[in-house]
Amino acid sequence: MNDALAEGPDGRLRCWWGASSPEYVAYHDDEWGRPVRSSHALYEKLCLEAFQSGLSWITILRKREGFRAAFADFDPAVVADFGDDDVARLMADAGIVRNRAKIEAAIANARAALTVDLGELIWSFAPPARPRPAGRGDVPALTDESKAMAKALKKQGFKFVGPTTAYALMQACGLVDDHIEGCCVPPA
Repeated sequence: MNDALAEGPDGRLRCWWGASSPEYVAYHDDEWGRPVRSSHALYEKLCLEAFQSGLSWITILRKREGFRAAFADFDPAVVADFGDDDVARLMADAGIVRNRAKIEAAIANARAALTVDLGELIWSFAPPARPRPAGRGDVPALTDESKAMAKALKKQGFKFVGPTTAYALMQACGLVDDHIEGCCVPPA
C-alpha cells in the first residue's frame, strides 16, 4: 500500500480520494473512469466538471440530483432553449451551485452540443492507453491532449472548459484510466 491508496469501509483498497465518504465510494467504484460515449451523458459530465471548478467534487456529487432537476436531466435540446427567466430561476435554486458564469456556460454548452457529435469530438482526444499511475505524483492535472481538447471545445462555442477541466472530463469519462495501481476497481 502507498499514500495514493486508502482502505475503504469494506476493507478494499481504493484511490486515496475514493474511500472517504459513501458518495465518493459509489462514484469511484461505479462511475469514474468508466467509458462514457453518448452526447447526452457527456454533456452532463461536462457541465458538472465545469460547476466543480474551484469547489470540492463532493459538493457536486451531493447536489447532483438538484442539478439534474434544474437542468432538465441535462437534455441539451431543452437546456439550449433556456433564457433569462431560467437563469434567474437557477440563480435562486439552492439545490445547485449558484454561479451565474457557470449557469450561463451550461446553457451555452447545450447550444454548442447540438451542433457537434460530442462523443466523437471528445473521444478524438483519447490518448493511447498507458499503465495506471503508481502514485499521486503520476496523476497529471492536464496533458497535451486536454489542452487540445479545451481549445477544440472552445472553438465549437463551449465555455468553462479549460485544460484542467478537460482533463478531469477525460478522467471521469474513461478516456484515461487514472485509478492508482492496486486500486480495487478493475480496468474498464
